[in-house]
Amino acid sequence: MLPNDAGTSKPKATPVFREESQQTDNTPVFRDSTSEVHSQKEQRTLTEVILSIEKFTFSYASSKTTVLHNIVMDVKRGEVVAIIGPSGCGKSTLLKAINRIHEVSYPVHVEGKIMLWGENVYDPKVDVSVLRRRVGMVFQKPNPFPKSIYDNVAYGLKLIGGYTKAQMDEIVERSLQQAALWDEVKDRLQTNALGLSGGQQQRLCIARALATSPEILLMDEPCSALDPISTQRIEDLIDQLKGEYTFIIVTHNMQQAARVSDRTAFMMQGRLIEYNPTEKVFTKPEQQLTEDYILGRFG
Repeated sequence: MLPNDAGTSKPKATPVFREESQQTDNTPVFRDSTSEVHSQKEQRTLTEVILSIEKFTFSYASSKTTVLHNIVMDVKRGEVVAIIGPSGCGKSTLLKAINRIHEVSYPVHVEGKIMLWGENVYDPKVDVSVLRRRVGMVFQKPNPFPKSIYDNVAYGLKLIGGYTKAQMDEIVERSLQQAALWDEVKDRLQTNALGLSGGQQQRLCIARALATSPEILLMDEPCSALDPISTQRIEDLIDQLKGEYTFIIVTHNMQQAARVSDRTAFMMQGRLIEYNPTEKVFTKPEQQLTEDYILGRFG
């Protein structure tokens, strides 16, 4: 039986979830990726909760099966959270629910809330395209566009609009540097990104996500398709960027979770079994199910 559920600014700022014309006196002043946001981020401390998942239950509209049951967890700004658990336990579903990327393919039904800086991301007024700029996503397999390296990183900036060429150049360079890729590609920015190695492509996808200045970066098994050297580079990158960005990582690799994360969530059958500091989860877990999974007794 399962236990109880446990940089560079662009010219015009817009609300993080809504178009400017939609604002009312009651609309939160949560802004897009501008110098104003960067100033606000500097004032916030690492003890602040950036994301709060409140009794969140999730199912696909086409199915009567509930995929996530009453999930409750907080994520603090600047930390790395790992989500572990056996295949099919709901890890990736929870990750994709945070920025509603699953809705690209399927209609869904949710109960409860996912609060980003105090705003419910499932509010009907939310502009999901803006939400996804604030909460970026890196997938299991590298998915660069069949465009140049430069155009891959600048893709989101061009969709947003309002950037000068000089501003885009600066952001592209900064993002590639943050992704530890600049020195490898700076002399061939106009070459096709599909010519990069798998590890380079994944770092390019990270750079593409960083270009829109997200506050949270979701990573779904980001190293599962990579060799050990490329995996080490991604882990080093996460370690370097934590604090400035908040990471939520789904991984089957428990050693990786132990290496990179500050807190670890263990899920099973769509339920959050345990969520504690990583050292505690791996050395003195509170739940027997957590211990059994970590010791390989199932999963």
